[in-house]
Amino acid sequence: MAYDAGLAERIRQHLGSDPDITEKRMFGGIAFLHSGNMAVGVTGDDLMVRVGPEATDAALARPGARIFDMTGS
Repeated sequence: MAYDAGLAERIRQHLGSDPDITEKRMFGGIAFLHSGNMAVGVTGDDLMVRVGPEATDAALARPGARIFDMTGS
């Protein structure tokens, strides 16, 4: 599956030139890692954002947000 290259570029611009940020192809898309830990990514036209447990409910309350599920169930 291809990923939305425009969305990936917007993420790059937002993250800037932070030396702790790296990119890695995964999940059929692209992930942006901070100090080796996935922080945000793009798969298809979906934006994936890792949030901590304390921010999960607020993140899921946003329109269009859902839990990331690789199983498709």
